[in-house]
Amino acid sequence: MQLRILGCSGGIAAGHRTTSFLVDDDVLIDAGSGVGDLTLREMERIKHIVLTHSHLDHVHAIPLLLDSMFDRADEPITVHALPETISALREHMFNWVVWPDFTSLPHPDSPVLRYVPMKPDEEVVLEGRRFRMVPVNHVVPTVGYIVTARDGGVFAFSGDTTSNNTLWKALNGLERLDLLIVECAFSNARQELCRQARHYCPNILAEDLIKLNHRPAVYLSHAKPGEERQIMDECRAVISDRKLEQLLGGEIFTL
Repeated sequence: MQLRILGCSGGIAAGHRTTSFLVDDDVLIDAGSGVGDLTLREMERIKHIVLTHSHLDHVHAIPLLLDSMFDRADEPITVHALPETISALREHMFNWVVWPDFTSLPHPDSPVLRYVPMKPDEEVVLEGRRFRMVPVNHVVPTVGYIVTARDGGVFAFSGDTTSNNTLWKALNGLERLDLLIVECAFSNARQELCRQARHYCPNILAEDLIKLNHRPAVYLSHAKPGEERQIMDECRAVISDRKLEQLLGGEIFTL
């Protein structure tokens, strides 16, 4: 299984793309602005989008992706998400005001978009790869994902979250964990904002990483543009017993 980082920033600027990961060549985890760097041929291969939550930086490329694929897709692109996330997309995005409802276009019997609701802790199997939802702690209903490759390699993505027990309990229940991508959105100077917005900062993340029994490589995502180095330095100062790296757009992992 191949994991390609299309975007992993907490905002936009030159060289910064918001969260979107491509699994092999056909599954997106979230659909931030990084999707726009794919070629049309690469977009044609996408069959599924698994979403962590409804915030704009994680979903805003979906309408334009569908528009580009409108006359090219031979089957609907399936969005797998919490019911609350699907409701937000229906009400606030695909509502004929912000964007057309692509679940009925080009024809209700052959739409370019379909939704599949999932429950926390539910797992969907896509061509032999398993995507398990894990509830986390954010300001809207949000999940992370544990993704298992056909041959058993495992990575996890926290989604947007602050301190929680659900993610770490789920990870500790695994036999193996090869890679962990976890958000750390702000520096410690914004710790109170992190608590209000329910994101990690280095101090809060350090407290939670103690809960993890596995020793995977840990990559930090979702840093606000311009704060990456400070966040990384602060994380390394308080998390000295783990291998930490800054996740970068364009990186490719093989599991």
